[in-house]
Amino acid sequence: MKISFHGADRDVTGSCHLLEVSGKRILIDCGMFQGGRELEEENAEEFGFDPKSIDLLLLTHAHLDHCGRIPLLVKRGFTGEIIATSATRELARVVMLDAAHLQEEEAERNNRHAHRHGKHPVDALYDTLDALNAVGQFGRAVNYGESIEIAPKVTATFYDAGHILGSASIRIEKKGDKKRSVIFSGDIGNAGRPILRKPQIPPKADVVVMETTYGDRNHKPIEPTIAELYQAITETLARGGNVIIPTFALERTQEILFTLREGIEQGRLPKNLPVFLDSPMAISATEIFRRHHECYDDATREQFKGKRDPFALPGLRFTRETAESIALNRLVGGAVIMAGSGMCTGGRVRHHLRHNLWRRDSSVVFVGYAAPGTLARILIDGAKTVRLFGDEIPVNAHLYTINGFSAHADRDELLAWHRALKPKYTILVHGEEKAMSSFAKALEKTQVTMPHQGDVFEW
Repeated sequence: MKISFHGADRDVTGSCHLLEVSGKRILIDCGMFQGGRELEEENAEEFGFDPKSIDLLLLTHAHLDHCGRIPLLVKRGFTGEIIATSATRELARVVMLDAAHLQEEEAERNNRHAHRHGKHPVDALYDTLDALNAVGQFGRAVNYGESIEIAPKVTATFYDAGHILGSASIRIEKKGDKKRSVIFSGDIGNAGRPILRKPQIPPKADVVVMETTYGDRNHKPIEPTIAELYQAITETLARGGNVIIPTFALERTQEILFTLREGIEQGRLPKNLPVFLDSPMAISATEIFRRHHECYDDATREQFKGKRDPFALPGLRFTRETAESIALNRLVGGAVIMAGSGMCTGGRVRHHLRHNLWRRDSSVVFVGYAAPGTLARILIDGAKTVRLFGDEIPVNAHLYTINGFSAHADRDELLAWHRALKPKYTILVHGEEKAMSSFAKALEKTQVTMPHQGDVFEW
């Protein structure tokens, strides 16, 4: 077995690993780089391998930094099968089509600018047709715990990673005289959160390729986190402002809806609190969540059995259309507006920031990870002004950073997951170098590697 590394190496985005075994070239994830302009430009560069040479792609989950470059892979010649869980297939379709739409919009904006300055037009990184072609290459939908043959005497088994709906850790085993095995962790979930089951521990393997997003710190307990969210909302309502929550469409949106509903039912939030979900992708993802009870923990599944929708709030309104989104800008105060993207790199949330950041009575509540270089991280790090749509906007709104909602396992959970596997070799990926180095020092009785992009590991 041989693994080469082509993304999320000493970084948190762009997950992409190539496994070569039994004459087959198998890609695990093909995600988009997210962050500053340099990372955006990196998305258009060569993959580090020939897409036409890839036989198969195994997808751990549907977050953009794990599936966002699949349409580009197809555009450049990949024709193989894509294998994932049923929930991941549905969510990845939504994510890739949304990303294609954003790529097309950005290319159109850039070309208007280029035309005014006499420059040559540029193509979108990929378009809707490329995304649809990628969707068409999804083949087998696997169940958790089900082993499937992906090469001669080579099987892959997906285990529930508890990160987002349908997420998986993947164990690949080569059978025969010289047995070999490897586990790709994908993103491991935070066990203290509602809705999804706790991460499963796969059977042991020789090699573990694991994420380290929070390898250097632990999360706040969930109850104080929820209390902090409720406090941020009630304080803002008392001031007469709006609450803007930049949210990731998958998992974080549904978890916040779940938490807001509980707050209303418990009397900790106003009964008819106006909540606007201003994200077509998040709306579609919420509908997909309602179809996949097989991923839920027992408590959430029981709610559905009792005909209760855990994501339904009395004052919840979905705003799919652009005109409906624009109308929200006229809201003077008293509303919670959830919009993507979670890192504020694009999407409708940037418009809501433009209309609320300068207001001292409004608030922006960050409930997820913000990569370096993103607008969310710039705001969290204390910027006094930010540039949005050509205007310099003063940052007067109250900013809250609530980390306990993270969908990622924290340091202690990652260490416990690793200890249960006892691998001979551990390869750390998907983390900032500081977090990764801290985590590496805590590992025992294993050989640790922290690859750079393009590195190769063979055993």
